Amino acid sequence: MHGYIDQAREPDSTSNTACGVMSAADDEIVATSRAFKRALEEVKLVAGTDSTVLLLGETGTGKEVIATRIHELSMRRARNMVRVNCAAIPGTLMESELFGREKGAFTGAVTSQAGRFELADRSTIFLDEIGDLSPDVQVKLLRVLEGRQIERLGSARSVRVDVRVIAATHRDLEERVASGAFREDLFYRLNVFPIRVPPLRERIEAIPALVWHFVRKFSRSLGKHIDTIDAQSMADLQAYAWPGNIREVRNIVERAMILAHGPRLTITLPQPATPECASSARLADVQREHVRRVLDMCHWKVRGSNGAADRLGLRPTTLENRMAKLGITRPKSA
Repeated sequence: MHGYIDQAREPDSTSNTACGVMSAADDEIVATSRAFKRALEEVKLVAGTDSTVLLLGETGTGKEVIATRIHELSMRRARNMVRVNCAAIPGTLMESELFGREKGAFTGAVTSQAGRFELADRSTIFLDEIGDLSPDVQVKLLRVLEGRQIERLGSARSVRVDVRVIAATHRDLEERVASGAFREDLFYRLNVFPIRVPPLRERIEAIPALVWHFVRKFSRSLGKHIDTIDAQSMADLQAYAWPGNIREVRNIVERAMILAHGPRLTITLPQPATPECASSARLADVQREHVRRVLDMCHWKVRGSNGAADRLGLRPTTLENRMAKLGITRPKSA
């Protein structure tokens, strides 16, 4: 059943497999949506190879979890995957972080240090936010990808490395190539097997399972037991546009769990810090825009398989009532 009242109850333990909930490090991949299942099929196809993978998607969609899944399904899974956030390391330190350094290579380099590529030998390196690399580091990374050899900073000796590369970015790399901010040759080296990780607003079917996953997670850490989620809360969660994607879901559920008293959970959506009436209007606008977008995608088909109610995870009557409440009417051209 797709009605939100039924989804408000916690699914039993056997339903997780049927819904496609798979363990991946400390998080889980909730694959109840068609869009995300397509991405996971691509993960299965490429995981057993050594091909470079480029993960594309908005911030908070779970690209690192997907990278972890690829590594866990690969022949390199016996060794830990090495993770690098390219946006978090200053450009002046990035070269030595990636490729290592020799003692005295620069002021302050009092010891030799292996780089992340050396640490990832015979394993996988995950380069998150690859679009933020500086031009000079892009050149050096291209050479490593072409020759599979690195040179520590301050050394002329080449070291061969056997590394599988998974890169990720929330940026439009083709646009950055066109603007000159990203090297075209590096883009093509990385873009061997691109996988688009869809934003949460394109996989709203997964929201109930995703919410319950975080409820269970925080139930353990906070020592609270939740039996049901308020039905209206679940309906509002599925109508929300989720600009922060899965990371935002986690934060909202965590806050609700901290505030919870008793076995029934009520989840409040975020609102701007403005007067109450303006906040309410903005939330309604967000819901109206999202419902309209789904209706357009379904050619204004409300009921039946692949209808808007099905996509939104709502009963048809619930969707029709919500459309009336939001003032949404079918356009004459539809």
